[in-house]
Amino acid sequence: MKKLVFMLTLALVLGSCGEKKEKTTELRGSISIDGSGTVFPVSEAVAEEFLKVEPKVKVTVGESGTGGGFKKFGTGVTDISNASREIKEKEIALCNENGIEYIQLTVALDGITVVVNKDNSWAKTMTTEELKKLWEPNSTVKKWNDIRAEWPNEEIHLYGPNTSHGTYDFFTEVIMGESGASRTDYNAVSDYNVAVQGIEKDVNALGYFGLSYYEENKDKLGVVGIDNGAGAVLPSIETVASNEYAPLSRSLFIFVNKKSAQRPEVQKFIAFYLDNAPQLSKEVGYVPMPQSGYDEQKAAFNKIIIK
Repeated sequence: MKKLVFMLTLALVLGSCGEKKEKTTELRGSISIDGSGTVFPVSEAVAEEFLKVEPKVKVTVGESGTGGGFKKFGTGVTDISNASREIKEKEIALCNENGIEYIQLTVALDGITVVVNKDNSWAKTMTTEELKKLWEPNSTVKKWNDIRAEWPNEEIHLYGPNTSHGTYDFFTEVIMGESGASRTDYNAVSDYNVAVQGIEKDVNALGYFGLSYYEENKDKLGVVGIDNGAGAVLPSIETVASNEYAPLSRSLFIFVNKKSAQRPEVQKFIAFYLDNAPQLSKEVGYVPMPQSGYDEQKAAFNKIIIK
């Protein structure tokens, strides 16, 4: 009888062991991101959604501008750098100096948007030549009628990104023909929301920033159509995607430290980012690439992972 009880007990133990499911390993760790204020809404949205999938991975997203982000990235402070322009030679040199290897990934498209106060009834369109005249170094434009004689004899109050922003670099390069060439007597902001608030309250204000900040505040702001010689075009998801909104359409990037990319939580995050960027970039006011573009970015990232 004792022998029978023992055999039954052993069978139950073995049976319960066989039914045991293998536990999945929960990802842990932290990922640091900083850089472009333009790319910030996309990375922030991705980080928020990723938290729902991997609650034990802490993702911090900063907003110090493309240039400020590259300073941190180039010294190994961050894992990922948001950028609204290509990396500059001096930033590449900083990475090399500190042994930082990286991969550049395109995550969305954007159109730099020129905005005015909602009650501005005259500046509905501007040519790229007029933008250059307004923003060039040592510009003599002080009043609206310095641009067009029929516009008001009122002083223009300008808002734009400070010099650490990639938007500043890109805008000056395509409008002035030289990165960093700009008048300096304007309200230079680090946070685009400050520009939104300033322009919203001032009928004589004008500024520029990424499309998402306009989309988010389109009930408060007016938008200027840009004429590059073929008629004025308003920025939108459609005109940016078709490159009709030239020359102010651009690509948005993240730069990933190759050493960081070997960590499982970073690999999972980047895969999640590229899977969800098409939808999330659209939700925050940017333009997704074709799916083939995201597939190319995934393949490029996978090549740098040591198997």
